[in-house]
Amino acid sequence: MRIAIGEFISLDGIVQAPGHPEEDTDGGFAHGGWSHPFFDPEIMGAALGEWTASTDALLFGRRTWQVMAAAWPDQAGDPMADHMNSARKFVVSDTLTQDDVAVWQNTTLIPGTEAVDRIKQLREEDGRDLTVMGSATLSRLLIAEGLVDELRLMVMPVLLGGGKSIYPTDGGQRPFELISTTTTGTGVLICTYRPAA
Repeated sequence: MRIAIGEFISLDGIVQAPGHPEEDTDGGFAHGGWSHPFFDPEIMGAALGEWTASTDALLFGRRTWQVMAAAWPDQAGDPMADHMNSARKFVVSDTLTQDDVAVWQNTTLIPGTEAVDRIKQLREEDGRDLTVMGSATLSRLLIAEGLVDELRLMVMPVLLGGGKSIYPTDGGQRPFELISTTTTGTGVLICTYRPAA
């Protein structure tokens, strides 16, 4: 499987709490829900649908999994909800238990200490995309370890002045190649990147 990271991201590289005000207030982050003014349902919705269609399994960090597990299990009847609920899901955490992850069907717990090795094993399985959504800490680890096959970024025209990022800060250079870009009417750039050969 290919590992694909999909993010709503600000111009200054912040991915924290794009969905709602209380999603993630770590560090005093006060801009939760910042992506809403820029969401273009026609173009961004279509891109999200394409990402979903290529996804065989989902990979989350703990916080993002908890947000998703609180929202999706009670929804049904549309393709996105049905896919989210039926797909295999993996969550990396040292604090969740098997009982905790049982609340969202098809979820497997990966202990944080085993994350890199287990994700490498998943990457070797047959299939299409193993998609990461949100999950800043996990995404940063995957990029640092060279395990990302595709970055799918919806770059929003806003500066947030600080918050969580997916980008490693280890000084390493990691060139990527731009595969495609689409501009929405709200000024969002939908960009797909792959590691440069």
